Amino acid sequence: MSVECRPKTKSRSWELMGKAKGEDMADWASRCGNRSQLWAAGYTEADFDKPTATVVAPYMSKHMCNQKCVDLIKLASEALEEADIVPFASHTPVVSDGQTMGTDGMRMSLVSRDLIADCVELMHNAFRTDAIFTFGGCDKTNPGALMPIARTNSIGITLYPGTARSGIHPKTGVKLTPGSAYEAVGAYSAGLIDVEELITTEKHSCPGSGSCSGMFTANTMSTCIEALGMALPNTSTCYAVTADNEVYPEVAANCKKTALALKNLMEKQIRARDIMTKDAFRNAIVVMMALAGSTNGVLHLLALAREAEVDLQIEEFNEIASKVPLIGNLKPCGDYNVVDLHEVGGLPVVMKALLEAGLLVGDCLTVTGKTVAENLKDVPIPAKDQDVIFAVDSPIAPPGNHISILTGSLAPEGSVIKLSGKSLPHWKGRARVCDNEKDALLCVTNGTLQAGEALVIRYEGPSGGPGMPEMLSPGAALVGRGLAVECPLITDGRFSGASHGIMIGHVVPEAAKGGPIAVVKTGDEIEIDLVHKKLNLNVPADEVAARLKQWTPPPPRVGRGILSRYAKTVSSASLGACTE
Repeated sequence: MSVECRPKTKSRSWELMGKAKGEDMADWASRCGNRSQLWAAGYTEADFDKPTATVVAPYMSKHMCNQKCVDLIKLASEALEEADIVPFASHTPVVSDGQTMGTDGMRMSLVSRDLIADCVELMHNAFRTDAIFTFGGCDKTNPGALMPIARTNSIGITLYPGTARSGIHPKTGVKLTPGSAYEAVGAYSAGLIDVEELITTEKHSCPGSGSCSGMFTANTMSTCIEALGMALPNTSTCYAVTADNEVYPEVAANCKKTALALKNLMEKQIRARDIMTKDAFRNAIVVMMALAGSTNGVLHLLALAREAEVDLQIEEFNEIASKVPLIGNLKPCGDYNVVDLHEVGGLPVVMKALLEAGLLVGDCLTVTGKTVAENLKDVPIPAKDQDVIFAVDSPIAPPGNHISILTGSLAPEGSVIKLSGKSLPHWKGRARVCDNEKDALLCVTNGTLQAGEALVIRYEGPSGGPGMPEMLSPGAALVGRGLAVECPLITDGRFSGASHGIMIGHVVPEAAKGGPIAVVKTGDEIEIDLVHKKLNLNVPADEVAARLKQWTPPPPRVGRGILSRYAKTVSSASLGACTE
């Protein structure tokens, strides 16, 4: 095969198996040992002329979000083979936030995002494949699956395995989510429900496989990635499984569509950074704000932008938020789950409404090979006879009432607040300080935290945690006790997408790095000023300086292993908590 005849889709896999005999006999002969092992692994004569693709899915057998990935990776591999692309398939580890919540295992969660990215990069570069097809799932897996595609500027695409069906309370018919079970803990500790109701909620919050059903972090990132242009339209909100817990037919069909889309990208040589532009990231942020997405979206979009070498600063989230109304009536702050959004048209109808309102950039390229505007050309705006998605001109809440970035004397380099449509122009109260999540949970459930106090949880940042664990357990318990609008929760850790109430996370500098949050004392006055986007510790500056001078960092919680390495290399939350 001459150079002219070699398919342009086979851009580098020849490095592994050698150039064709007719092109370079010496190079072909030098790869005899490499090819012998490919023959052993099932290669045919024809396969050596085909391009290859790294196919990766995070998988764990007892993890509701990703347990179907063992089936999906087979479907994707079959679809690629039908498209004359040889799949090099493997799995990565995956951590369940829900199962590890409130335990030391939760410290592995954010760490797993970067580990997944490294695993994909490792397999892609080790086997010199021509493209990448990845699956997401549980929240960090979505950015983790896309980060290596951006990092290597590869030809690549990602697919969401789907979201879980709504849980239904057997007595009341109320829609439940995985967050319902955590809030039940607070309600039970406050005596608001009995143990029978606690067990009922536990057994019916998660009815089957799929990512958490509300607009939590997994669905925030799946919709952001679709808006970014790196996943096919209408693939970010579909059911993961049938009522019998089998792979949903639409997801299986999406595997085939994604394989064909990848082939098209290979033929046109469209790479990740052709799609992941600054305007594309702005589109993703618009969607996150409109649908009441998770605060983790800030963290992950910053990390993705860093991998794509796009200059995205945390302050830009405020500028975008000031223009975007909240139109998604989705849990945890609304009435519906994400599968209900799929039933009324999915993300495309939302994007069409935002595009017509002038809030999206329509000429951004996507993995279809077409622009956002071209993809949405024949998509209708949301129907008027539904209340899952509100009209842009009559929203649930006006612009600036969802996620905001706050700075100030308590967070000089930034923090993230999630309002989810609540109006809170100003709050002032006393601090109740806890040095870890477990103490904070006890503080809430035993009644120590009083209405009008701010619960401050520190030493839970990227380095101090280490791993920046989510504070869902104390946050949900606070909500369950009826303190959601009375007590802000302020932390250098982060929150689950299931969290709601007055939640301020990602405080930078974190306590372990000597940020002001390290020297807050119980009883100090804290002030939240959303008009001026400020989070202040109302203690004289000279007093704070004196406290910091006396402060010494606590010893590392972990002395060796992956968490120790992570703590030494991770950046601040305002930079995406990246290890790259």
